[in-house]
Amino acid sequence: MSNERPRLILASKSASRRAMLDAAGVRYEAIPAEIDERRIEAGLTDASPAQIAQALSVAKAAALASEYTDAIVLGSDSLVVVENERFDKPTSRGNAAEHLRFFSGKVMELHSGAALVRDHTCEWSHSDVARLHVREMSDDFIEHYLDHEWPEVGFTVGCFRIEAMGVQLFETIEGDQFTVLGMPLLPVLGALREHGVLRS
Repeated sequence: MSNERPRLILASKSASRRAMLDAAGVRYEAIPAEIDERRIEAGLTDASPAQIAQALSVAKAAALASEYTDAIVLGSDSLVVVENERFDKPTSRGNAAEHLRFFSGKVMELHSGAALVRDHTCEWSHSDVARLHVREMSDDFIEHYLDHEWPEVGFTVGCFRIEAMGVQLFETIEGDQFTVLGMPLLPVLGALREHGVLRS
């Protein structure tokens, strides 16, 4: 029994986060966490984007950890800031087009957080930021892009999947590829080794 590793639950339905853990050879169960993100954010009025990403990651993990007390729960969240304005997931295709027109020619800051919670205790949390330089985009391109990528990008902050056609939105990217995909994977793997989920 001493060699038995803790059960890991990913508190997310994100396909990209699951793909990252799958590719890294991590064994886990994916169970989406239901939290009121807007309510949590409302209580974080003076928090930085990095702090908000971490707080939402902790909240997602904590929502499941109290139910699955035998497991370590991994929560993760991403948020986008452009010109000091926060952007959530688009509410419609038209709203996605508005976001993309606003992003055009600007720098997008993508903050990705992660946290490990066991029972009622946050064991670890971390956040990272990537800076994505959005190229000047025509309305014709935006409509063409959404013809191909909607509704999938409706589930993403920033209205893009970097592993798909979303890569066409950018001129340059500064930052870790995993952060861009939605989770700071290398620090997460380090924390999972530290907590015995992965071999060290």
